[in-house]
Amino acid sequence: MQLIDDAKELLKSNGNPQWQNGYPNKDTIKQDIANDNGYVLIVNQQVVGYAALIVGLEPNYTEIQGSWRNNDDSYATIHRIAIKSNMHGKNLANLFIGNLITLTLAQNVNNIRIDTHRVNKAMQHLVGKYAFEYRGIINVADEVDSERLAYELNLKNNI
Repeated sequence: MQLIDDAKELLKSNGNPQWQNGYPNKDTIKQDIANDNGYVLIVNQQVVGYAALIVGLEPNYTEIQGSWRNNDDSYATIHRIAIKSNMHGKNLANLFIGNLITLTLAQNVNNIRIDTHRVNKAMQHLVGKYAFEYRGIINVADEVDSERLAYELNLKNNI
């Protein structure tokens, strides 16, 4: 949870209202782990990153102001990416995204979706490095400022 708390503080200090209402919390992370969706990034035998990689329908993505490139249920969603605060600037989020893409391919899933807040320029830059395409606006449940920029990476067409 320290990773998540670090990420919440970083978002807040950057003027990002994302994750400022108690989400994600311990129960969210426990549910990720119980569903085999929680992944950690380990460097020098220390956990320095956390993310959820979920294959299947993401309810928040059913309605989009825009369009998805692939409208079937065969996609993975990356959520809750967090890197330990003392490890920022070491390109670890980039490495972690690459690992999550590899895990998706290993599961024979060729489509990946991700979303972020409009003010989260770091995440927007990161998804741009991997050629995620901006697809439109989605709204997430349980957030006051619910509008998110939605991105999609179609690996079948990019390999």
